[in-house]
Amino acid sequence: MPVKASEYGEKDITPNERSMAEVTSVYQLSDVQPTDWVFVALQSLIEQYSCITNKRDRTYQSNRPLTRYEFAVELNVCINAIYQQQVNQLSQLPQVDIAKIKRLQDEFAIELLSLQNHMEVLEMKTANLKSKQFSTTTTLSGSIVAVVSGLTGDSADGNSDTQIESNIALNYRARLNLITSLTGKDRLLVRLQSSNRVPNFNGASGTNMTRLSFEVGNTNDKLDINLLEYRFPVSESLNLYLFANAASHHYYATVLNPYFASFGGAKGSPSRFLERNPIYRIGFISPAGVAAVYNVNQAIRLDLGYLAENAGNLNEGLFRGTYSALAQLSFKPAQNLELGLTYLRNYSADGNLLHRTGSNFSNIPFGANVPLVSNAYGMEALWRIAPKMSVSGWFGYINAERVDGIDSEADIINYAVNFAFLDLFKESAIGGLGLGVPPKVVSNTIASREDRETGLHLEAFYQFPITDNITLIPGIIYLINPNHNDNDGDIFVGTIRTVFNF
Repeated sequence: MPVKASEYGEKDITPNERSMAEVTSVYQLSDVQPTDWVFVALQSLIEQYSCITNKRDRTYQSNRPLTRYEFAVELNVCINAIYQQQVNQLSQLPQVDIAKIKRLQDEFAIELLSLQNHMEVLEMKTANLKSKQFSTTTTLSGSIVAVVSGLTGDSADGNSDTQIESNIALNYRARLNLITSLTGKDRLLVRLQSSNRVPNFNGASGTNMTRLSFEVGNTNDKLDINLLEYRFPVSESLNLYLFANAASHHYYATVLNPYFASFGGAKGSPSRFLERNPIYRIGFISPAGVAAVYNVNQAIRLDLGYLAENAGNLNEGLFRGTYSALAQLSFKPAQNLELGLTYLRNYSADGNLLHRTGSNFSNIPFGANVPLVSNAYGMEALWRIAPKMSVSGWFGYINAERVDGIDSEADIINYAVNFAFLDLFKESAIGGLGLGVPPKVVSNTIASREDRETGLHLEAFYQFPITDNITLIPGIIYLINPNHNDNDGDIFVGTIRTVFNF
């Protein structure tokens, strides 16, 4: 009774039936109207046997015309469901219903045959993919980022006559992601990475304001374990994360900056600063830790995390060394608007906040190897103004205090606004314009470590998909008063990224 490969398979099709399947008549192009007998007959079967259960009340309430193929899909689902019900119940259908089903099958024989052929093709493709898959429990994906970059302008050393000495650099970063699920709902991520060093421009420029989003360390072309993360659900609303190394708060917390931020800088903003509010970065080079994401409902989300720099060190562990704890509440007061409130507590044994953006003083407010604690607060927002335009931004404030017995504190702020233009000149392309003030020390008990002027960061990039697997991203960064010092001239940073995904 249901459509089966054994009944309507390719080997059983006669030349005459094949000819009928290949030629579409004018009658076959007509839609099935709600008043047609076939429509009424199917509706009665659905109501009697509840054979289409994706309807909320298990009844067929469509009052619009259906194409013959759409009708055949519904018919096939219903017939198969009725057949399975009879097998389970070991009972026979009434003759009147058998006759009704037979007449419907005869009326839509060509459409049902076409549907079966499509199903067989899909089954063959699925079987082929399964035979070639990497593992039954593990998927493999990867990316290669090739970067041409350079900078020019005045070195941020307080002397307007010192020019940057830098050549054009060509670098790469390759990553392999092994994602394993043991239960179907959990995820184990093992990220392997190989690179020659994507340049850290703060050495050439004298400021962290020139650092790039996709900057990575040098593995000397060897493949290292770059990240080890395990995520599993406690309930439908709560997910827990365990990080063994190289974690960051933005790996689990939403940063409300979707078109500028990315997981590792492969796409989005060319700069480290405009990827996300710098307070998410505070405290670490390669920490381990735990995190939780709780979706209170569709509009409210709570992110919690605790990361420790030397968690594997018996002398420091999770709680006696450099650490960072985050709590964030994000909510959607409207469908196109999202807001976030972030708090982060940090202890740094060497006195470096390590957000690695902004001025030198904003990273090390009291000097090297002066231990400190900091409390950071952030307000983030994302507004989707139109289907193809959004604006995002933030304000961040850090209060840092010495903990070496000397009473001293510093206040650090930063803020930014980003504009994203979707499908710009091409589908899936993204244009980005951003501007802001990178982290700046606005007050410090040590007056000599305040930033007296205000620098400005401006950038533009265009994310252009050449194919489904290749993306080209040119970008430019323009810095005014680098290091928040008007004695330093402007700096330009240019990048061209080519991203290969597989």
